[in-house]
Amino acid sequence: MTQTNTAGAHAGVDASDHSSQPQSRKDLSLLILGAIGVVYGDIGTSPIYAFREAMHVRPGAASSSSEILGLLSLIVWALTLTVSLKYVFFVTRADNNGEGGTLSLVALARKTFTNPPVWITMLGVLGAALFYGDAIITPAISVLSAVEGLELVAPDLSRWVVPITLVIIVGVFFVQRFGTAKVSIVFGPITAIWFLTLGFSGLVHIIDYPSVLWALNPLLGVEFLATHIGIAFVVVGAIFLAVTGAEALYVDLGHFGRRPIVLAWFGLVFPCLLLNYFGQGAFVLEVGVHNVESPFFEMQPDWALLPFVGLATLATIIASQAVISGTYSLTQQAIALNMLPRMVVTHTSETQSGQIYMPQITTMLMVGVLLLVLMFRSSSALSAAYGIAVAGVMVVTLALLLVVMWRNWKWPPVAVVGFGILFAVIDGGFFTANASKLFQGGWVPAAVAAGVAILMWTWMTGRRRLADKTRRDEVPLQFLVDNLSKKKPTLVPGTAVFLTSDIEGAPTALLHSLKHYKVLHEQNVILTVRTSASPRVPDDEKVTIDAYNELFSRVVVTFGYMESPNIPKALALGRKLGWKFDIMSTSFFLSRRSLKPGPKPGNPLRFWQDRVFTRLAKNASDATEYFHIPTGRVVEIGTQVVL
Repeated sequence: MTQTNTAGAHAGVDASDHSSQPQSRKDLSLLILGAIGVVYGDIGTSPIYAFREAMHVRPGAASSSSEILGLLSLIVWALTLTVSLKYVFFVTRADNNGEGGTLSLVALARKTFTNPPVWITMLGVLGAALFYGDAIITPAISVLSAVEGLELVAPDLSRWVVPITLVIIVGVFFVQRFGTAKVSIVFGPITAIWFLTLGFSGLVHIIDYPSVLWALNPLLGVEFLATHIGIAFVVVGAIFLAVTGAEALYVDLGHFGRRPIVLAWFGLVFPCLLLNYFGQGAFVLEVGVHNVESPFFEMQPDWALLPFVGLATLATIIASQAVISGTYSLTQQAIALNMLPRMVVTHTSETQSGQIYMPQITTMLMVGVLLLVLMFRSSSALSAAYGIAVAGVMVVTLALLLVVMWRNWKWPPVAVVGFGILFAVIDGGFFTANASKLFQGGWVPAAVAAGVAILMWTWMTGRRRLADKTRRDEVPLQFLVDNLSKKKPTLVPGTAVFLTSDIEGAPTALLHSLKHYKVLHEQNVILTVRTSASPRVPDDEKVTIDAYNELFSRVVVTFGYMESPNIPKALALGRKLGWKFDIMSTSFFLSRRSLKPGPKPGNPLRFWQDRVFTRLAKNASDATEYFHIPTGRVVEIGTQVVL
């Protein structure tokens, strides 16, 4: 087989990826504004409930100003160490060609190994599964906590909090099909106004009670934990609510770039969050600890309370939108990396490849969020369920980051160990504290994450076994090509493209086509689609064309895991190489496997996995739609495989 050429096009380049391009002041300003709206929507709603929940676990009548300052100190240093130091300074530097997120970090960690260890992939599966657990909690607690502000405006409205929350959540998920392009234009300004309002409302009370700034002393937080050993884990679990959403800094790295995210954090988000938390503390110290239930809303003047509730509701909707979009992106990456079965992906923008809609994910998320609201019925009750998934993701991120520091960045072992110990104590403490709430509601995201992890591992294991079985039954492609070149069957005009995942074996669709039709096209292309460990593939690496002989060619199309696989567009690149590709004279032959569970094996786990994998495969979306192949040009040939 002789190689003829390699070429390609950067299909689906996200116009918002500015990591390698110089940014004008105008572009940078827009990216900063966009980052404020999308990246920090989740962490920006934490002041609504974080300090309130920390106060609720204080030791009752023994509460004092020193304890309030201690709680504030813990919040301040949690934000400083976890978000500012760990994520902003270090994690956001671990980009995979500009992209972030757990699966990007997995790809980055695997690159330095000739044979990557299985535990790195397992960490990626665990981190992705935990994100799904977080995704059903965030919209529920965020919207519910904001709508609860109505109880302060009019106590009679308390019975309407849950119904209003349900309506808002249904509305948020309903509009997903229209895309976020138009809506996202107002995300940044609204969230910027939200942060400025947070900062101003806190500053007013700090001016009235400036001694609250003593909470900047980290020793006050350490002293609080040392003198309240009995409730330390519960307090740390509540404090952790202040940093939930930090993972978004890394997940959305590819959309905005590191510089806008860093500037937005230190220029607006971090200062405004600190001002609001200090303001809540000052208000509590001023009016008395026992006279406050919800400091975030109660510290507002009466005339501003209703507008504040409305603005908080908008902010929580934006926070919900961010995590929903993040779930779409994560699922798309997992599908491309063969961690999940194919699902329908609809692009809602002609220019932004990252703006997608996934109806199956939308339905599952919406049902999960609605059930959580109906089960817990208050943000205080939900706060017990919130945290395990996020803390778990942070632990996974730390473990993978240490691998990158050691293998990719070539840090000295002493520095890697030192960094690891510091944040293992912090992240491990957060995770342990949240794990202690397992039976108070924390089981919900843990169960979701466990379920998703099992499904992902079952799918990956099943695909590997199916590929091994198929490979044993297939005829070597080179053997078939040599035989057909010696004894040609009847030739018909046009081009036939046979899709196969095995680069060495003859496609099942080709074998069945020869068996039943007894004909061969004038041009036959054996097409294999691969997914790169990089988020996007450069132009000169997209398509490779190799010629077997005048009848057969091998085409390998490589997409990045962030790209939408569009086969016709990729094949059209062959025209630049002199290959006359015409979609109207091309037929795509696909083999549709009908999987049947085999006889009951001795291993009950294997028996169970086979049936789950079969069900997942049956529910996978059609390859024709997934690869954007025109339905009128597809010929499907069914085969039955017994596992």
